Amino acid sequence: MTEDLGEHLDPTAEITLEIVKKRALRGVAALTGRTLVLNLISFAAQGLLWAFIEPSQFGVFLLVSATVNFLSYFADIGLGAALIQKRETPKNEDFKTVFVVQESLVLTIVLILFLVTPFFAKTHSLGKEAINLLYALNISFFLASLKNIPSIILERKLEFGKFVIPQVLENLVYNVSIVFFAWQGFGITSFTYSVLIRGIVGVVTIYILQPWKPGIAFSKNSLKGLLKFGIPYQLNNFLATIKDDGMTIVLGGILGTTGLGILGTAQKLAQYPLRFFMDNVTKVTFPAFSRMQDDKANLEKSLTRSIFFICALVFPSLVGLVILFPVIIHVIPKYQKWAPAFIPLMFLSVNSLWAAGSTQLTNLLNSVGRIKTTLKLMIMWTTLTWILVPFLSKKYGVEGTGLAYAIVGTSSVVVFYLVKKFLKWSVKDSVVKPLLASASMGLVLLFIKKIWISYTIFSLITTVVLGMGSYFLCLYLLVGSSLISDAKKVFSGMLSK
Repeated sequence: MTEDLGEHLDPTAEITLEIVKKRALRGVAALTGRTLVLNLISFAAQGLLWAFIEPSQFGVFLLVSATVNFLSYFADIGLGAALIQKRETPKNEDFKTVFVVQESLVLTIVLILFLVTPFFAKTHSLGKEAINLLYALNISFFLASLKNIPSIILERKLEFGKFVIPQVLENLVYNVSIVFFAWQGFGITSFTYSVLIRGIVGVVTIYILQPWKPGIAFSKNSLKGLLKFGIPYQLNNFLATIKDDGMTIVLGGILGTTGLGILGTAQKLAQYPLRFFMDNVTKVTFPAFSRMQDDKANLEKSLTRSIFFICALVFPSLVGLVILFPVIIHVIPKYQKWAPAFIPLMFLSVNSLWAAGSTQLTNLLNSVGRIKTTLKLMIMWTTLTWILVPFLSKKYGVEGTGLAYAIVGTSSVVVFYLVKKFLKWSVKDSVVKPLLASASMGLVLLFIKKIWISYTIFSLITTVVLGMGSYFLCLYLLVGSSLISDAKKVFSGMLSK
């Protein structure tokens, strides 16, 4: 199909509705397929890292990273998202204005971070290695900001085949580097070297794939128009930062670095299915939904299918992970130190189950311009987090933290209700069917686990294969032949350029 066919959504559209749908499908397939191997490498690298480092060292990394992430929020006022969501084609003046504003904020934050590092290190009792890591993450933050405009251009064109390449290279060099340095006994310094290498590779790659000449320009009218969407959007991000990274800093004082390391491991495991599958879909559907925001019928269909795609992959992954976690740490003796993460993992998996659906719903609300609604939702989640998490963490430790996050996640039922009010998408087809199939798979896994005599790698792999087989059989019985045809389309998209 050439890009001049089909009916434009509006006279100023860069691409047609048919092309949007086609590129969206190809984008999901590209991001899922071409990053699947990468995510498996990341998962394997993290698995090796957990064998080489101690919970306290991982806790220090999480604490320092959360600090940089928290401060880096102030370097963005939602202008990038506003450019992606904008109906009209952005002018070069728009891109340069955003670049100037963002880089001014970034350099200010970089300077502040360097100035406050000695004070922060003293208040949190950080050693020299942790301080160097903080400096390295600060530099990496500056390098990442240079990628913003080329990334925005690729997203607006829905060229996710190109977009994923820098991510692949960044994560590949990062994971290989960090495992190598940790294996060599560098400890926390492994993170320091790896984030710097990742930052340099990412900047060079994105400018090769999407050349853009940075320039200085400032348009008051352009900035004013972008801020109408950007400020509410960034307020959402601010609350998310307070809710997540801000809370991590607080929990570092409540749980200590070892407790934070255990919690962070449980969170990372519970979020792996989301990172594997959900992030790829939401990355594509935000610009795609923005292009079809005036076409309700296509929105309803696309929303239902995209949430089904996410839930059909995330739900069984979480169920299998929780049931088989005790087997995994038994099979790999060096993982015994992470055994306390099991109960928090169960609670945090509940949070991820809700996130599989609710994140895409809030993504839809943002893409159709209902940014004030998502802002109210984020206020609710942030308030619940700051009330429940510190209280239950002090009372019950790491397990209490996990329980608090499970309760906060369950409040996401509100999002389902709000979106259902104005869009007739199918909860049954998108969420209920994958949930029923995953529950059936869980029963099969529990039965196999009960009758299996020995815990070995062979038995673990066999159990996973049998569980996957039972899941897809059950899902096929619930969904029908469309499951096969959709899988063929996704697989075809993975192979397309």
